[in-house]
Amino acid sequence: MRENGCLKGLPGTTAISNTELLELSCDILIPAAMEATINCDNADKLKTRLIVEAANMPMTHQADAVLQDRGIPVIPDLLANVGGVLVSYYEWVQNLQEFPWLRDTVLQRMEERLLQVYHEVRQLAELYTVDMRTAAYELAIKRVAAAVSLRGF
Repeated sequence: MRENGCLKGLPGTTAISNTELLELSCDILIPAAMEATINCDNADKLKTRLIVEAANMPMTHQADAVLQDRGIPVIPDLLANVGGVLVSYYEWVQNLQEFPWLRDTVLQRMEERLLQVYHEVRQLAELYTVDMRTAAYELAIKRVAAAVSLRGF
């Protein structure tokens, strides 16, 4: 890095393409950059036990169906990315109160809430025999409907 400004050409390494990178054998694949990175051209070639979507919509619907058929579980972006949204909400609450929380308080509250939401989604997935994405959407829609109803609409 210091000499060339990049890792390309580092002794003892072999350059591979993004396509080859996605198709390497791994336990957990975390697409975290671009939309539709996992698609119908590569979904059948992935060698992973679990996918955690850190990007927004990194997988096409067709690829999602292929992975379901292959029995590869997917933690959808809607669930995997909720931590950032949650902490943004905590920042908003702190600003309204003009009372900052300690870092450990934020992390503890985030962890508790993330675990709660994960378990709710998992239970819905098992109850309705659906994938985690469908269960996460179901939970989100129910919450929006309840909020709209409470506001009298």
